[in-house]
Amino acid sequence: MNLYVRTQAPLCGAYDLREACLDDYRKAIPDEIKLELAKELLEGQIRESGPLTSPELMKTYICTHLSCKEREHMLVLFFDSALRLIKSEVMFKGTIDAASVYPREIVKRALELNTASCVLAHNHPSQHSCEPSNADRRVTRKIADALETVDIKLTDHIVVAGSNTCSFAERGFL
Repeated sequence: MNLYVRTQAPLCGAYDLREACLDDYRKAIPDEIKLELAKELLEGQIRESGPLTSPELMKTYICTHLSCKEREHMLVLFFDSALRLIKSEVMFKGTIDAASVYPREIVKRALELNTASCVLAHNHPSQHSCEPSNADRRVTRKIADALETVDIKLTDHIVVAGSNTCSFAERGFL
C-alpha cells in the first residue's frame, strides 16, 4: 500500500499528486504512535532474543516506557525461570512525585503469570535525579520480602529520570 501526497502548485493553484517519501511518512505519523511502535519493536526483540541478560537492553526497554511520563508510574517486568520476559505491566500510577504501591498486588500478578523473577522500574517525572529516595528503598524491600515468601526473586529495581537510570542491583541496594 502506497501513501500519496497532494501538493498545490504555487503559481496556478492546481494540485499535483505524488507518491509519499520518507519525510512525508514522518510528518504524517504522530510522535505518540512512533513511540508505541518503538516499544512494540523493542518488546518483540526482547521476547525473541531469549533470556534477557543484558542490563543495557533492559534499561533501554524501561526508558522507552517511562522516561516521558508526567506522573510516577511503576512498571513490573515478569520473567520465567529461563529469564525470558513473560509480560511487562504498568501496575501503579501516581502523582508528579509519588505513587501508591501495593506489594500484595505485585505478588498476586506474579503468581497469576507463574513468574520466577521480577524487575521493578519507576520514573521520577521531575527528571532531576534518578537517585532512589528512602521511600523507594523501603517499598522495594517490602516488595522483595513479599515476593520471597512465594519463592519469587526480585532481581532489580530501576529508577528512571529522563534518559538516566539507577539500578538497585548495581548499587548494592538489593
